[in-house]
Amino acid sequence: MHCDAVKSRVCGTGCHKNLATSIRTSIIKLPGSDGSRSDAADTYCESWRLAVETNNAGAWDVLPSSCVDSVARYFNGDQYGSDYYVIVDYALAFAKTVKISGDGKDVWIFDIDETLLTNIGYYRAHGYGVSRSEPFDSKSFNEWVVQGTAPAFAASLRMYNALKKLGFTIILLTGRDEDQRSFTEANLRDVGYSGWERLILRGPDDQGKSATNYKLEQRSKLIDQGFKIHGNTGDQWSDLLGFAVADRSFKVPNPMHYIP
Repeated sequence: MHCDAVKSRVCGTGCHKNLATSIRTSIIKLPGSDGSRSDAADTYCESWRLAVETNNAGAWDVLPSSCVDSVARYFNGDQYGSDYYVIVDYALAFAKTVKISGDGKDVWIFDIDETLLTNIGYYRAHGYGVSRSEPFDSKSFNEWVVQGTAPAFAASLRMYNALKKLGFTIILLTGRDEDQRSFTEANLRDVGYSGWERLILRGPDDQGKSATNYKLEQRSKLIDQGFKIHGNTGDQWSDLLGFAVADRSFKVPNPMHYIP
């Protein structure tokens, strides 16, 4: 084919740019490729957050230090709330297709931390995960839990109440320990949650188990008792994976920490 004909297909009529330059530029020019370090960092952090949410990053310890500001803006700005509301819309659209039997066995499971309650105040004080010496510092986090001051997410409260109205039985399945029950119940009620059927916490026999194994065991027990798990919402993949899974699972964004 004559070169002018090829150029007209790529550039349009009247294009006089060098063909190789035109094709190469249109393919490799990327946002943030102007040499700006801040733009490059923001682009990387957005891509890293996507990899985390899609579970492509696998197990990870702490968020990259270069992404602390990006994650802080995400949680403290409008984007996180918008992302959560979109998830809620999809979850409720699915929930409305479920035929509720009326026997109290149609279940929706919720995780608590970073799903119903936000601990952003704790993570803000701990550098969004970067300044901690361990992937998850249970001691300092437990000290936060017993204060019972974690706020609710507006989106999760909307979802929770809508599911109750649809007739779902709500079961809360959390990695918190049994000795935190009273603090947890009080915190949940103080911020507007009520009417759950069960609040399942780690007992003595659950200590040392991974979150994945602990939660799948608890879901299996519910199924053995005749419950039908239609939906499950959590911020960690360990809230959702394994066996005895829900008909549909909905992951809430959380790029601050990973719990296996």
